[in-house]
Amino acid sequence: MILFMGKRVLLFYITLFLLILAFSMTASYFDYDLWARLIAGMGVIDGGHVLTEDFLSYTPVHTWWDHEWGAGVIFYAFLKFLGPYSLIILQAAMLFLIFFTVSKILKLKSKETPYNILFYFFTLMAVMENLNIPIRCHMFSFLFFTIFIYILEKVREGNNKLLVIIPLITILWNNIHGGVVSGLGLIGMYALGEFLNKKSYLKYIITLGISLLTLIINPWGYKYIKFLFMANTMQRPYIVEWWGLFSKFYIFKQIKFKLFMFASVIIEIISTYKNIKLDGIKKWYEKADKVKYIVLLSTLYLAISHVKLLPFFAIATICFVYEDFYNLIKNIELPKWKDKIIYTFILGLSLFTFLIKDFSIPVGFNNYPIKEVEFIRLNNIKGNILSNFGFGSYISYKLYPNNLIYMDGRYEEVYHDYMVPVLKEFFFLFPIWNQLLTYFPPDIMILEKSYPIYEIISKSKDWQNAYDGELFGVFVSNKIAKKDYIKPTDDINYYKNTLFNTGIKFK
Repeated sequence: MILFMGKRVLLFYITLFLLILAFSMTASYFDYDLWARLIAGMGVIDGGHVLTEDFLSYTPVHTWWDHEWGAGVIFYAFLKFLGPYSLIILQAAMLFLIFFTVSKILKLKSKETPYNILFYFFTLMAVMENLNIPIRCHMFSFLFFTIFIYILEKVREGNNKLLVIIPLITILWNNIHGGVVSGLGLIGMYALGEFLNKKSYLKYIITLGISLLTLIINPWGYKYIKFLFMANTMQRPYIVEWWGLFSKFYIFKQIKFKLFMFASVIIEIISTYKNIKLDGIKKWYEKADKVKYIVLLSTLYLAISHVKLLPFFAIATICFVYEDFYNLIKNIELPKWKDKIIYTFILGLSLFTFLIKDFSIPVGFNNYPIKEVEFIRLNNIKGNILSNFGFGSYISYKLYPNNLIYMDGRYEEVYHDYMVPVLKEFFFLFPIWNQLLTYFPPDIMILEKSYPIYEIISKSKDWQNAYDGELFGVFVSNKIAKKDYIKPTDDINYYKNTLFNTGIKFK
């Protein structure tokens, strides 16, 4: 029997990993901010120090408050020592570790088997639109958030010694990603929940207090805490992934997550109703785990408010709703061969993905101005470059030191608040759109054809359309423009082989 269970668990984890690896291979491009992270990691590994001053921009900047510098070190270390494919493997490994930790949480909390692969499959599909871009810094926050739940659940079982680990993890988490505040919030949720459960809660408050003090252990000291608070409370109206789940942009998007979310809410409503009907509302309230409801409601709020944060709810749901789901279906008799069908389907889906999708570097021609940047490099066109801020760090990575950028996705880490609104004014031809050209004049512009500004600049006598790509155009100021230029190659293998080449050196 034990041997059978061991084989079943092994099959579960192998199937789960293959599914996640296949899922990770579907990415068509790397995250826009990856390049700035690699530069930050390069500064530490090759330069020997954390970068606290910007050197990539031609516009006004402030101290580089890099709340993701540790993630940059990890990314660059993988790239430098293991190659670019390792970044995709790292994404898959971190996602697997999240679900592996979830299975350990369920083993603690649930009387049911924690190895129902279908529940994990639905959870993974729910967050597919968020997590299939290799690789992003917030993956570390999702992983640490899950680890914190595991530790705190162990503490609720009586293992109070594990609370000592939390401040130590907080130091690490704080220097890898600013999402450490989600971990601190989670400790607070457990403190409040256990208070309402009429159980010991002071230990959580003490742990939270000590963890808050450890935030000063970072390259910027106590001043960084003010920035961290600002970064986690600021509005980001110009960044789509920070918009609400039911905003106009997302109303017909994230459908899989919305179905998952509604199903989870309905399961909890039905489960709560049945318990109240059985025990009465007073007895139900006394027995109800307040921690569960506080965590679920808090993460649900985060998911609805900001699409970027919806994986927190998915993680909380699989940890706290799993058993309620089982209780609702436990009296339903299902055929014994259902597991074989489910595993065959998931393994078949994973293997099919491996067959139709090459395990290769996702270049992202439809997402990045790849050829346009290569055109500038090939023709050695020097000067300040204006582009949409999402492309800024890639342009820096590929073209520094010959070219400086207007700004990139480091946003609040480096740039002043007015930089993005001024950029938006320019791209959408708002009334004072040309103030950007007055105050921050570029020498080169890489513009998407989908924006109104493209047509205006195309007709301008001050700019030469030096390279007209499929989705982007390169405009060069007439002051530095030439008559003849070398065209970039169309060979995709060239771009795959040179995607991570950079002129930035720290030695």
